Amino acid sequence: MFTAQRVTEHRDGDDLLSAGLGLDGLREMKPPAFANPEAPTPAELRRRALWSNWRGIADLTPAGGFGSVYGELPSVPGREFQALATLPGAKQPHRVLVQIPDGFDQKKRCLVVAASSGSRGVYGAIAVAGPWALPKGCAVAYTDKGAGTDYFDLAERRGVRIDGTSGGADDVLAFKPDSTATSGVAFKHAHSRDNPEADWGRHVKQAAEYGLRALAEALPQQAPFTFDDTRVIAVGISNGGGAVLRAAELDGDWLKGVVAGEPNVYVDAAGSRTLYDYTTEAALLMPCALPKLGLPAVPDVAQRCAAAVAAGLIAGADLPAQQAAAYGALHASGWTDEALRAGSISVTFDLWRAVAVTYASAYGRYGAGEEPCIAGFGALNADGTPRTSTPAERAAWWSDASGIPPGAGVAFRVAKPAEPHDALNCLRALWTGNDAAATRVKKGIAETRAGLPRKGLPVLVVHGLDDGLIPAAFSSAPYAAAAKAGGADLRYWQVRNAQHFDAFLGLPQYGAAYLPLLPYVYRALDRVWARVDGGAELPADAVIATTPRGMGKALEASHLALP
Repeated sequence: MFTAQRVTEHRDGDDLLSAGLGLDGLREMKPPAFANPEAPTPAELRRRALWSNWRGIADLTPAGGFGSVYGELPSVPGREFQALATLPGAKQPHRVLVQIPDGFDQKKRCLVVAASSGSRGVYGAIAVAGPWALPKGCAVAYTDKGAGTDYFDLAERRGVRIDGTSGGADDVLAFKPDSTATSGVAFKHAHSRDNPEADWGRHVKQAAEYGLRALAEALPQQAPFTFDDTRVIAVGISNGGGAVLRAAELDGDWLKGVVAGEPNVYVDAAGSRTLYDYTTEAALLMPCALPKLGLPAVPDVAQRCAAAVAAGLIAGADLPAQQAAAYGALHASGWTDEALRAGSISVTFDLWRAVAVTYASAYGRYGAGEEPCIAGFGALNADGTPRTSTPAERAAWWSDASGIPPGAGVAFRVAKPAEPHDALNCLRALWTGNDAAATRVKKGIAETRAGLPRKGLPVLVVHGLDDGLIPAAFSSAPYAAAAKAGGADLRYWQVRNAQHFDAFLGLPQYGAAYLPLLPYVYRALDRVWARVDGGAELPADAVIATTPRGMGKALEASHLALP
């Protein structure tokens, strides 16, 4: 079940939360340097991975309030245990990593299990769980839930070892694809052939099991550690939030409480929509619709509207009519103006298409070189033509990548560079069509449908009402309604003026208009832990009325109105 274990100590200028960087080091704009860019050491890779993942999740700018208004980042010494964990029937492992602070509270025996957000690597929930749990003496078990940054160069036959360094195909690698392709790059989320999202809950439980095993090895005088004598709570945001909700539905009393922030969750209930459905819809319609909100048009707005017409999503004789039709169609399918405004940044970064191409491959269980609608993944020249990855790029994949291209020198390759929007129509047809490829992808999507949480399990769901990537109306709201109707012990906090990406709040306009979600996740953990530890009642449902801080102002506690 667990292989390639690696145990490391982090003290004396190093620590569990920031590898010795501290808040000031994490705020540096440039990542920690490698002495040799083509052969960084495991310690250098870990430090840079922590820097990347903190900055990818949290707003660490001085005006953002982390460390002063909410959250803390002390130096926490301790040990890390990490391994490759494989679910029964899975083709590829997922990474699990356990942080055990030297100050582990042996009287309360607390283990927080956290799933990475998005497709991030195993440190992808460090900002979500670590600052809350480790200073309190809780251990933390992380999982990349079958995604992560263990990229594999198909031409060079090189991947990533357990310590993050580059290794050959004969080494023990965290991901070795089942593919005969000889060019490009494979990565676990898209190319494992496991459809990892279908097993998110089991990934979380297996990480908890490894956490108990690591605790027993680290603290033999206190062993054994079991689900009966160690309280386990789960937390995650975005895809990680969806993962802990999937864990909540598993049988048994192993899990004592759950906090899910802005979860990607799809349930059989009115209003719930699959991520793939609304992502491919947004990819086609949102660039065309945004001018109706008074937002600047994308440079190729006419072609984007034409692509939506070609996909059969809208009609219109001219550009203004098409823009009005796109805006109306998004409203009719459940998008709010608030979600559309916040979602505009995903248009700017072409995030909708990036998500769609990865998830189409994952849901269809396609291997590298078999992806629908695109010509694979890999490095590109400035003119868009394929090239091979450099040794320095390969060396930094594990620390720098987000787990979903483009980024870290890897992009998706468009089959017809002269017609870039054809891929969007193709991706949408995998949801709306009925051919063999669409049937294959939709079968994988159906496998991701969530069940309801186990009765009696305390669950607190937190979601920003301005979320433009995973709108609450498609995810948390129908999930909470279905769970409550099924008798679950669930509470739902809806946060006004909060969108999906805390990390984007460093952008002046975003920071002025939106508030971070992490403070509410930490407060939700406080309340769930009070229930687990002392039997306190969960807080009531709430629609939290917040106050944006405005341009050029620092975040204050009064802006948050924390429950």
